[in-house]
Amino acid sequence: MALTLTTLGSAIRTVVVPRGEQVFITRTLFIFLRWSFGFVAGRRHTWESHERVKARMAPVGLIMLPVIWAVSVIAAMSLTFWAIDDRSYGSALALSGSSLTTLGFRTADGGAQLTVAVIEGLIGLGLVGLMISFIPTIYSAFSRREVAVAKLHIRASKVGERASPEVLLTRIHFIDGLDQMPQLWSEWEDWFVDIEESHSSFPMLVFFRSPVPERSWISGAGLALDTASLYISVLELPRAPRAELMIHTGTMALRRIAHFFGFDYETDPAPDDPISIERGEFLEVYETLKDVGLPIRSDFDAAWRDFSGWRVNYDQPLLQLAAFADAPPALWSSDRSVAYRRPTVIRRRR
Repeated sequence: MALTLTTLGSAIRTVVVPRGEQVFITRTLFIFLRWSFGFVAGRRHTWESHERVKARMAPVGLIMLPVIWAVSVIAAMSLTFWAIDDRSYGSALALSGSSLTTLGFRTADGGAQLTVAVIEGLIGLGLVGLMISFIPTIYSAFSRREVAVAKLHIRASKVGERASPEVLLTRIHFIDGLDQMPQLWSEWEDWFVDIEESHSSFPMLVFFRSPVPERSWISGAGLALDTASLYISVLELPRAPRAELMIHTGTMALRRIAHFFGFDYETDPAPDDPISIERGEFLEVYETLKDVGLPIRSDFDAAWRDFSGWRVNYDQPLLQLAAFADAPPALWSSDRSVAYRRPTVIRRRR
């Protein structure tokens, strides 16, 4: 009965409770899947095949969860049937499977067995009901997330190149759309609120990869935050309160998700604390924006100081999540321990 209640608790805390909780069965499953799929992906020759393997991990975990719950309940209730009757354990196991699936190929004898069989049948129907509602919820949140990510990546990328903040700002400048940027900040502020709620309530969403291998919700978050930070610190424009609010909202959302997974990051960094972006990298973007005719601040040191002051707030949680979920390479928004332009061939492990 303890095993049965533990399994039910795992299902309810994973599916029903509107708050992210560390559930032993769910956590153990995804740790195992992350290791096994990472091992298989590491043996792939190309980055594309590596991505295909990693993209299957979260859906497989989503399908395996109800299977594990059902097997656990069958095993637990079989011990109950075995304890209240003199039948063999094999017969008790068959009766437990019949009761959970409500197939009726074995029947219970006596009041105690019948009561347990009815209870197990109700548990089985409850698990089916939970999964019928759970899977659409997961994919609905996934779809909402990817619409905004796809739109931003398309705007911020060139053919054959990955998305970057400088491309986004340059394209918007060429179409005279800088005055429309508050709409983008508002859209992504709402996106971060949604991500904070969904990805902390259903942590498996962190591992769901985008339909396009080069995209990622993590790199999309970094792209939006870095674009806003560059807009505030580099461009000689009136103050942008919407951009500042979006950076704050995004920082808090990433920190909450990182906190759920137990990452250690500085909760109150100083504006002059070091960041993962080097001064030379920032200078290249600064010069690019200047060359295309954007209104650039003449004081480079002040621009770098302001950009670092904004970036330091979300730098650690962003890169921790990127490394944890093995996000595809992106400028400033992926795991900085690997090169930005990842080679197309991945060596076999020895």
